[in-house]
Amino acid sequence: MPTLTLSIPVELKDKMDKLSEINWSEIARRAISEKVKEYLVFEKLVSESKLTEEDASKLGKLVNRGLHKRYKELYKELK
Repeated sequence: MPTLTLSIPVELKDKMDKLSEINWSEIARRAISEKVKEYLVFEKLVSESKLTEEDASKLGKLVNRGLHKRYKELYKELK
């Protein structure tokens, strides 16, 4: 199996060392595997999409406006 080396802050390494019962290699392997799976799904969606970058931007703005309105109304109800 290939080896991967990564750099982490000293503070994080100190905390990890206190949790010696955890298999950090397995944690990293799973996290990387999940990220690769997510990316491959994303790539597939994008490759099959007919949306242009401009269309996607407009859609994103509409979604953000809708969420803002929804949460603004929910906030008013909580008061």
